[in-house]
Amino acid sequence: MTVIWVTCVGFILDLLLGDPPNWPHPVKMLGNLISYLTRHLNRPTATSQQKRLGGIITVFVTIGLASGLVALLLKLVQPVPVLAYLIGIYFSYTCISTKQLAIEARKVIKYVNQGDLSHARQQLGTIVGRDTSQLNSNEIIKAAIETVAENTSDGVIAPLCYLLLAGPVGGIAYKAVNTLDSMIGYQNQQYQDFGKFAAKLDDWVNYLPARLTWCLLLVASWGLRLDYRKAFQIGKSDRKKHLSPNSAFAEAVVAGALHLQLGGPHTYFGQRVDKPYIGDDAQQIAGAQDLSQTIKMLYVTACLGLAFLVLIRFIVILSWK
Repeated sequence: MTVIWVTCVGFILDLLLGDPPNWPHPVKMLGNLISYLTRHLNRPTATSQQKRLGGIITVFVTIGLASGLVALLLKLVQPVPVLAYLIGIYFSYTCISTKQLAIEARKVIKYVNQGDLSHARQQLGTIVGRDTSQLNSNEIIKAAIETVAENTSDGVIAPLCYLLLAGPVGGIAYKAVNTLDSMIGYQNQQYQDFGKFAAKLDDWVNYLPARLTWCLLLVASWGLRLDYRKAFQIGKSDRKKHLSPNSAFAEAVVAGALHLQLGGPHTYFGQRVDKPYIGDDAQQIAGAQDLSQTIKMLYVTACLGLAFLVLIRFIVILSWK
C-alpha cells in the first residue's frame, strides 16, 4: 500500500508542479555523474574494447550509485515514517515527467503560432536530440509530436511501471537507465562503442512499458474522439518501423490517430540518420492543433496508466494474502 500511495501522490505533484528548473533534481545529478565517467572512460585514444568496457562500467556505477543511495536514505529515515513518506514521494515525483513535457511542447506551439520559427527551433532543440536549425513549421510540429509520443512511454508510463514494481528505488534505477541512453546511447563515432550497452539496456527495460503505452494510447485516442480505428491500423502495421525496438509503438498510434506521417530522415550531431516513415498520410501538413491533441493524449494516457498499474498492484497484493 505504501508504494501505491507514494506513487500516486508523486504523480499528482508532477501534474501540479512540473519540474521547476531551479529545483534540485536527481536527473541533473545523474547527468553530472555520467558526464564525469564519460570524460574519463571514453577517451579518444581508447580502443573499441576499452570503450565498450568503460561504457559497461559507467552503466553499473550510475545505476548502482543512484538506486543504492536512494535505498540507503530511505533505510536511514525508516524510524521516522513521516520523513520516509516525504522522501519517497519526492523521488517518485521526480521520476515522472508528464507536466514538464507538456509545458515544453506548448512553448513550441506558442512560437509556431506567432510565426517565430527561430525560437520554435531553439525550443524544440531543448527536447529533441536532432539538429533543428533547418526545420520548417511542419517539420517542427512533427518533431515535437514524435518526442511527446515517445516520452509518453519513456517519461511517464515506464517510470510508473518501475515505481509501482519497486517503489522509489525502482523508479530512480529506471531514470538512471533512461538518462544513460539519452546521453551516451547514440550510434555515432563518439558513442557507438561506449554507449552500446546503455542503449541495449534501455531497449530491454522499455520493452513492456512501450507495448503497454501502445494499448493505453489507443484507449486515449478513442476517449478523445480521434480516429482510433486508424490509430489501431497504423499502430499495428508501423509499430516496429524504428531503429529502436520500442519507440515506434507510441509514434505509430499517434500518427494514425492524427492522420500524419512521422519519422523519416533526421540529422544528429551533423550525421544524417535514415529512419523509416511511420504513417501513410504523407501529404497531411501538421499544425499546432495536432501537437495540442498529442498533449491531450499524453495526459489521458498518463491517468489511464496510473489507474491500470495501481489495479495490477492491488491484484498482486491480494493474491499474496
